[in-house]
Amino acid sequence: MSKAHWDTVYREKAPNEVSWYRPHLEKSIQLIKKATPDRAAPIIDVGGGESTLVDDLLTLGYQNVSVLDISREGIQVAQQRLGDSSACVEWLVDDIAYAALPEQRYAVWHDRAVFHFLVEPEQRAGYVRQVLRSVASDGYLVMAVFGPDGPQRCSGLEVVRHDSDLLCEHLGPRFMLVSESLEFHLTPGGKPQQFLYACFRLRDGDPC
Repeated sequence: MSKAHWDTVYREKAPNEVSWYRPHLEKSIQLIKKATPDRAAPIIDVGGGESTLVDDLLTLGYQNVSVLDISREGIQVAQQRLGDSSACVEWLVDDIAYAALPEQRYAVWHDRAVFHFLVEPEQRAGYVRQVLRSVASDGYLVMAVFGPDGPQRCSGLEVVRHDSDLLCEHLGPRFMLVSESLEFHLTPGGKPQQFLYACFRLRDGDPC
């Protein structure tokens, strides 16, 4: 993942012009609420950038939210939008493959549209190591990636499309698939994109 690339994307496009923009991530919110109704539970939104998920989580009363993105440009947009409420959020500007995240901390790790950009096996392996290191025992991974009929490229980059079997294969045996569903997202330009939403629970020795 290239910091320079994503800084350019966020700098040159308004928040509602990027292809993945949604005013609210309703499906993500539904899955997070189901995974942890405890409003004090630590949650991290990986690749959150300009996403409004953090706004909605704060509105719902979640008190321990972190947002990580490789681009400071994207983070700053979200901070400015939230105003004084941004002080209630932990903001992390880093590459998810190398970020020094706390061990066994997060009850929920949320990722919408990061994992499918990891086209190399070593990138995916680094991502999985980070989840296993920083998500608490019996915590949850909530993901949205391009589905089998999703686009093959996004924001000028190649992506990997997934069905649930391939996603399980990439994540490995520690991730137990709890639920999955397909959603068609309309880009601001009116083009449909198929997303696979999946919720996993981390369990020792449990396969998908």
